[in-house]
This record gives sequence, structure tokens and C-alpha cells, in this order.
Amino acid sequence: MAQRTASVERNTSETEISVKVNIDGTGKTQFDTAMPFLEHMMDQIGRHGLIDLDIVCKGDNHIDDHHSAEDTGITLGQAFAKAIGDKKGIRRYGHAYVPLDEALSRVVIDFSGRPGLEYNIPFTRASIGGFDTELFYEFFQGFVNHAQVTLHIDNLKGHNAHHQIETVFKAFGRALRMALEMDPRMEGVIPSTKGSL
Repeated sequence: MAQRTASVERNTSETEISVKVNIDGTGKTQFDTAMPFLEHMMDQIGRHGLIDLDIVCKGDNHIDDHHSAEDTGITLGQAFAKAIGDKKGIRRYGHAYVPLDEALSRVVIDFSGRPGLEYNIPFTRASIGGFDTELFYEFFQGFVNHAQVTLHIDNLKGHNAHHQIETVFKAFGRALRMALEMDPRMEGVIPSTKGSL
């Protein structure tokens, strides 16, 4: 089977972004975004999802990271949608619980073709590594809107904000891996009674 790959570029007056993704990769990642903490989190997607990611973002970070974080999520979502194609044979649904010391998060995803985000992370700090915690919502909302997925994110426990978000990204990677795995019993079949996603 050919590997599911895509390259997407998105340029606006606020950001210039390029994303390369290989859904059937080994977890190799490379980032140049001027957002080191978000890069650390996106590395979790690659490593735990076995997804190769190469992301470059040149944005107006001298203002703040908002546009860069949101637009990175948007472009990543576009790349996933392009790499997946018609969704024939995928498992469609994925979920994962991931702990890290005192923190525990659950992520559930459906490649439904309908964007929807339910997001519950009661952060104990407003900033981690110089990155505003509120921007994680913008990243995931951008991804959801353009990958056309339903995504439920819940941090169930945790008092260390770094642990809270790291469990979310690890669980996100694992959920992606499960949902995008090819089901040999569904070869050539779109996993929906409607016949389309």
C-alpha cells in the first residue's frame, strides 16, 4: 500500500506555513516555528501517532503566538485531510487515555467529515514555557475545522500544567494512530452507512 502523504503551504499576511505529513511514517519530526513549547507538544503527535511531521512557520510572533498557533493547526488539518483522501478502509474512530504522573487525559476522535470540538482542560497556569495555554484551543480548533473531524479532549486530572497538556497531545497522537489505521476487513469501503464521510 502506498504511504499516505501530503504537503500543504498556507500563506497569509500574518503567517507563512508549510506542512509535510506522512500518516504511515515512523514518528520522525522536524519543526521550525519559533514556538518551542508547541513544537515539543507536536513532537508527541509524531512519536505517539507514528506520524512523520515537518512543519515550518514564519509568523508575527513579535506580536504574540496567536496567529502562528492557530494557522499551524489549520495547515496541519489541511495536510491530514489531503493525505487521508476518501477515507476508504480507515477505522475512523480513535481514542486514548494517557497518564503522566498525577495527570490523566482522554482524547476521542471521529473522522466524521463534520468539524466539532469539545475541549475541557482546566489549566492550572496561564503560560507554559512562554506559550499561552489558551492558544492550545486555537490550535485544535484550527485542526478540527480543516481536517473535518469531531474531537473530544478532556483533561481528567492534573495540577502540573505541563503534564496536563502533554497527556493531551500524547493521547491525541495515539487516537489519531488508531482512527487512521487501515482495517483489512474494510478494504475499499468507507466506514459509514451513508457511504461518504
